[in-house]
Amino acid sequence: MPLTETPHRRRNLLTGEWVLVSPHRAMRPWQGETASTAQPPTLHHDPSCHLCPGNLRADGTRNPHYAGPFVFANDFPALLEQAEAPMAHPLFEAMPARGEARVLCFAPDHALSLARMDLPAMRQVVGLWCTQSAELGSRWAHVQIFENRGAMMGASSPHPHGQVWAGDFIPEIVLREDERQRAHHAATGRTLLHDVLQAELEHGSRVIVDNEHWVAFVPFWAVWPFETLLMPRANVRRLEQLDAAQRSALSEILPLLLRTCDALFDTDFPYSMGWHGAPHGLADDTAHWRLHAHILPPLLRSATVRKHMVGFELLAEPQRDLTPEQAAARLRAARPRQS
Repeated sequence: MPLTETPHRRRNLLTGEWVLVSPHRAMRPWQGETASTAQPPTLHHDPSCHLCPGNLRADGTRNPHYAGPFVFANDFPALLEQAEAPMAHPLFEAMPARGEARVLCFAPDHALSLARMDLPAMRQVVGLWCTQSAELGSRWAHVQIFENRGAMMGASSPHPHGQVWAGDFIPEIVLREDERQRAHHAATGRTLLHDVLQAELEHGSRVIVDNEHWVAFVPFWAVWPFETLLMPRANVRRLEQLDAAQRSALSEILPLLLRTCDALFDTDFPYSMGWHGAPHGLADDTAHWRLHAHILPPLLRSATVRKHMVGFELLAEPQRDLTPEQAAARLRAARPRQS
């Protein structure tokens, strides 16, 4: 029986975890929560926005009248450069977590999104990601660059912005990715994501968009309905190692991918997106790594129905109803014709 018709499990090669796929459940009726349809901002400058140029932020600091990307230290950071060691206990383990957090305003225009940016503006954002990774990576073990888009994903403002958290530790998910990639490299002499990318290109059914330097696909083990991996064709390990051609190609394919997501349900598609590269705390021990971005959108059936991680997902393991192959086919069909 084909995988599109029968329950089965798939292993996430990057983490070793399993996901339950139940494609026959996609036909069940829905009487659960629906959310309001996301509408893009219409104001190019919102006087009440804490991130717009010239406006006051929550802590009373006034933003400069910036014309391009603007970076500032997060007014409410999750990490601090100084942290006290927690009280020791023989049973309950704790350790200090030190670091810094920044807000990355992608553009001064409140109504923009990465999906709607032109090529010069997007090149500035890509350059910003690369310089932030290099600068913070010179001081911290791990640099996590990410964006939460949309109120459904907890974004505090519709202004186009992301964040970067840098810390003196390698977080759990990244550590699992490191361990799995390291083991594959030791066994084969090749990078795990090189082999994954070649298999995806050969298979073809999960690829959404690609260009000379980048490929975007729904991974075989995707948990979220329209989850996507974006990966360079070349064996690049960190953002700052991207050359000029790779940065320019990324500036083209990422907005195209995001516009494709927007077109799927004719809405500003909410997501969490983040870059995983070789942790800087590994120094030069990075031959097993390949840079990649995870795009994790919550929408399931429409612009108003999201995937909920509850019940079995919280207590046992992740589960999805739509197969990754079906999700990729729907995204390919939604790709804007003018792109």
